[in-house]
Amino acid sequence: MDTSCSVNGGLIAMQQTEQSIIRPDMQWFTDARFGLFVHYGLYSLLGRGEWVMNRERIAPAEYMKLMDQFSADQFDPDAICRMAKQAGMRYVVLTTMHHDGFALYDSDVVPYNSMKSAAHRCLVSEFVDAARHHNLRIGLYHSLNNWSCQPDGVDALENKADYDRFIKHTFERIEELVTRFTPIDVLWYDGWWPFNAQGWQAQRMNEMVLKLQPHILFNGRNGLAGDFGTPEGHMSAPNPWRPWEGCITHNDSWGYVDVDQNWKPASDVIRMLASASQGCGNLLLNVGPKPDGSIPQPSVDVLKQVGDWLSIHGDCIYNTQRFTYHLMERGDHRGDFMPQGLFTAKGRKLHMIVTRWSHTRKLTMGGFVDKVQSVMLHANDHSQAVTFSQQGDVVHLSELPQNNPDNIYPVLTFECDSDQPELYLTGGMRVPKVKHPPYDPCPSDIMH
Repeated sequence: MDTSCSVNGGLIAMQQTEQSIIRPDMQWFTDARFGLFVHYGLYSLLGRGEWVMNRERIAPAEYMKLMDQFSADQFDPDAICRMAKQAGMRYVVLTTMHHDGFALYDSDVVPYNSMKSAAHRCLVSEFVDAARHHNLRIGLYHSLNNWSCQPDGVDALENKADYDRFIKHTFERIEELVTRFTPIDVLWYDGWWPFNAQGWQAQRMNEMVLKLQPHILFNGRNGLAGDFGTPEGHMSAPNPWRPWEGCITHNDSWGYVDVDQNWKPASDVIRMLASASQGCGNLLLNVGPKPDGSIPQPSVDVLKQVGDWLSIHGDCIYNTQRFTYHLMERGDHRGDFMPQGLFTAKGRKLHMIVTRWSHTRKLTMGGFVDKVQSVMLHANDHSQAVTFSQQGDVVHLSELPQNNPDNIYPVLTFECDSDQPELYLTGGMRVPKVKHPPYDPCPSDIMH
């Protein structure tokens, strides 16, 4: 069975899950692998996260006084998109309006917006133009919830007349957004409290948007499944598979938090990209600009390191095939785990991103279902053939460099004699000749 992510290959075009019918115009998304999420708004000025208005119960009238300080004088969409492009990202997603109700664009519907702030700028239009200039796909995040709306979501829960007014205003916001900014590639819903799909009238909402921009993709945060899943804080492909992106913050915060300096190193980002590659999904990595709109330097530095690594090793991340494994059933899964690193697959090649380099100059791995024909080591800008031997499913590598030859992670490429090479081990010392679970004979709480 072909487990590639290619629409042209037929899998996505034919595949239907209980959650959604996968659209045939999603090839760019399923191939993207890496995107930039940007959370910026009035909350950035306070430096306590994007939920600060709600968590601290700041009244809308008091909160919106921050508009007089919102200059965004260092918010440079061209620089941000150039940084994303150089990092190997294929798309960007910007918060046009978070739950606080402050919009980063000129609006006739949202009274609190950046044109009426000290910035006097339509940041969204600038961002969309910059993304197009750098050949990046563009997603616009927009919250359905709105803490500054009158009536708000709480009122809408309590009173039918208020509900009707609230929903009408929500539809007007979304209609204006996708009319004013066209074309865009993704409408990224969020803030679906307090309603389900029926309460948000989500089907009618999506139909309204598609009449204006038929090509647009939806995430699943208005109560419907949408065109792709958005696991948040973890890189887990949906089961059964459908297009997905893992949404992860670069530190531990979405909006800017001045005391949060827990930045993920480039090595962590690369491991997340490998997980995305294995599961044919994307990593949407978030940065929260500082109050003036500038990107924190640690994010700039790490994204440059990741981009440099991808410029050499991108073949093991982009345009790959699904290479996952299942704890209880083999099915059509082709992958397995190794303590030394993470495998991705493309055609006849298995790429191993070596996250733990051994000083022994040797490496032994079992589980190769197919015959290995060659092994290459890629490190920085150098590639070399590796001495190897194979006995059954065990491959022995020798004469490797004693120390890690790459600035971050080297890559070992195993070319096999099959178009669909596999790794398969199980929890036993040999693979049973009868039907068996790969690892867990009963439901388990272990995640992989």
